[in-house]
Amino acid sequence: MTRFSPHCLALLLSLAPVALAQPSALLDALSQELNRNFTVLKQNADPPPYFLSYEVTEQDLRSISGTLGTISNTDSGKERDLDVSMRVGSSKLDNYHQVRGDRGQFTSGSLLSVEDNVNAIKRRLWQETDRAYRAAAERLIRIKTNTQVNVAAEDDSDDFTSEMPATFQEAPPQLRFDEARWTERIRKLSSHFQNYPGVLTSHVSVTAQTDTRYLVNTDGTRVAHGRGFARVVITASAKAEDGTDLATSETFEAVDAAGLPKDEVLLASIDRVAGDLTGLLHAPEAEPFVGPAIFSGRAAGVFFHEIFGHRVEGHRQKDVTEGQTFTKSIGTQVLPDFLSVVFDPTRRKIDGIDLNGWYEYDDEGVKARPVLAVDKGVLKTFLMSRSPIKGIGHSNGHGRRQPGYEVVSRQSNLIVESSNSVPEARLRQMLIDEIKRQNKPYGLYFRDITGGFTTTSRAGLQAFKVIPIVVYRVYADGRPDELVRGADIVGTPLASFSKILATSDKLEVFNGYCGAESGSVPVSAVAPAILVSEIEIEKKAKSQDRPPLLPPPLPAESTRSSGQ
Repeated sequence: MTRFSPHCLALLLSLAPVALAQPSALLDALSQELNRNFTVLKQNADPPPYFLSYEVTEQDLRSISGTLGTISNTDSGKERDLDVSMRVGSSKLDNYHQVRGDRGQFTSGSLLSVEDNVNAIKRRLWQETDRAYRAAAERLIRIKTNTQVNVAAEDDSDDFTSEMPATFQEAPPQLRFDEARWTERIRKLSSHFQNYPGVLTSHVSVTAQTDTRYLVNTDGTRVAHGRGFARVVITASAKAEDGTDLATSETFEAVDAAGLPKDEVLLASIDRVAGDLTGLLHAPEAEPFVGPAIFSGRAAGVFFHEIFGHRVEGHRQKDVTEGQTFTKSIGTQVLPDFLSVVFDPTRRKIDGIDLNGWYEYDDEGVKARPVLAVDKGVLKTFLMSRSPIKGIGHSNGHGRRQPGYEVVSRQSNLIVESSNSVPEARLRQMLIDEIKRQNKPYGLYFRDITGGFTTTSRAGLQAFKVIPIVVYRVYADGRPDELVRGADIVGTPLASFSKILATSDKLEVFNGYCGAESGSVPVSAVAPAILVSEIEIEKKAKSQDRPPLLPPPLPAESTRSSGQ
């Protein structure tokens, strides 16, 4: 199961990369200990390793959260995580070889000193390298035994690819955060929710983080690169009389100070979030329904991320426990012929909006590059790490991980392109025409979405669920759109692709984090609004608890004025 959901928040950053004029003590220590450990193991270990890499992720974070004019939480910290990738055997068969129900795990996300104390760094590298080698050697023995007693794999491609070594070094990004200024802003912004008594809980949060990655390997790669993450998150929740838990939210992403919203923008967002929530409290509950619908661009982005993006990640084509929806589909039509899909981690902005899924190099030191996965509906390739699959023998820069996890192929910036786009007003008229053609009582409009998840395992259902926040019924007889609550979108991928009829001519961005086998990684989904001839919704689960029996307390000013 994978999840795609917004987390984290926004701040003041200045992250322009500058070429390093001086060597990095950390990078030098990694290179020196890599060479020493690899040489000794090659000479003395049995079986000897044929590849070794070290990656250190240095993260610096600041965050402030507030509710109703008070600061509820602050956080700050800096840490370094070490990941060791050790391969023994050969690129044809090594300790990472996929075994049914067992995925190799050799890194442990060991913490490294945040100070450039070379002796302390090297000692930790020595300890973790020894631990990783022992685990790798033991697993290779089990793998060789399994290959003798199990049936041959359908995909007999190698376990590791050969890639050109990369050399790149830039100054680490510096986190600049005016804590006093943001503390006052969060107090002011969060207090605005006091104007909405129907809101049960509310939060306004801001977070900034820099992420610098240092990677060396025995192929000769030596890379140091970084970036910043910044986001403001506004959330509100309430409980309806029938026990349904309701929540609305908006996020604002930026990489530097120029992209951060001003207070008037954030206050308007709070009004929208609280207004939507108030409307949902009085909205009728959605009923199970199958019929035509429009997904806004943000909703469509999540839709494509879940039902398509995960199914073109390369490692899933080789894993026999996966559903392998598209494994044998290269060169065939998998989407309508007016749609193309590009995964492009080199894109930092679209229409002035920062994208969350960009990076310079992936977590195996392979240069980021755009990948045209679908061209005019035809599947062209998969997202690849250095784990090859039948027919594709090299990485295309999509090996990614959260510190402490092993690398697998993951999504970056998913961008949907359409040659059958129309203005949004025309797309709405097409929805109304489709409602009439199908003789449905109404259609649906999914304005905003909070995330979703999908099951790709062969043992489970090949299905997805997308979780909308704001959903409207659209009537063909001219009645106003009707807000409804408690709906989840469900479906199966292959059936859903064939239902897409047209798109709008305007792109929208959904920034978030995606969790899967290699942990949580930042991603973006960019798409136009889409019209589908058929989508299914089901009722959302709800609790049996009623709203609070006591009325909320009056704000202090109101209490004082009523007593005068």
